[in-house]
Amino acid sequence: MDELATKSDDRDGLGHRARLRKRLLDTGPAGFHDYELIEYLLGLTILRVDTKPLAKRLIDDFGGIGALLGASVETLRREGITDPTIAALKIAEATALRLLEARIQGQPVLSSWEALGDYLHAVMAYSRVEQVRVLFLNAKNMLIANEALWDGSVDEASVHVREVMARAIALGATALIIVHNHPSGDPSPSQQDIRLTRDLVEAGRHMKIVVHDHVIVGAQGRTSLRAMGLI
Repeated sequence: MDELATKSDDRDGLGHRARLRKRLLDTGPAGFHDYELIEYLLGLTILRVDTKPLAKRLIDDFGGIGALLGASVETLRREGITDPTIAALKIAEATALRLLEARIQGQPVLSSWEALGDYLHAVMAYSRVEQVRVLFLNAKNMLIANEALWDGSVDEASVHVREVMARAIALGATALIIVHNHPSGDPSPSQQDIRLTRDLVEAGRHMKIVVHDHVIVGAQGRTSLRAMGLI
């Protein structure tokens, strides 16, 4: 197993870990490299082992700390990571997402667009499965509900306009933002994405529900169909 592949002298490993901890407590995480953050997380469950090589390899294999933390449990298991260590990574991901989500709660979503984009990118960009999420808003554009409604490709068969509108009515929403991710990493809209957006806008017009935007998220960035002039 990878976790056991880099045995080193116990005293050296413990000493290095203690130095990382002291830096973290004395100066905070700002000066840490990404691999050092992961190294420390791994060290919480992998004892008496130098976790730096594993941390560097994981970040390299996944293409960055965001993709690593966002990887599925099954994918991490295939990398040879045990469940206690996966849990440490997942609690770090959950904490980061809660912090980002907190930035968009309790204030109009449209006035915190960058914070919303950061949250959506973190929660969806690295998923290997296409997911559709809808943010339901009230008349003041405050968030009522943030719901992942579908997994799978975005087309007429998987995203039902009637269901989106029915859910909005059930929640008392007067506006919504639809979001989905492109596992390929490219957030450019497809023809199906554009057609779905227009169908939602038209249905919303009849029910007095405003579709503010359709945001597409990928590892390479995010795209707003409103900013592209498609709404």
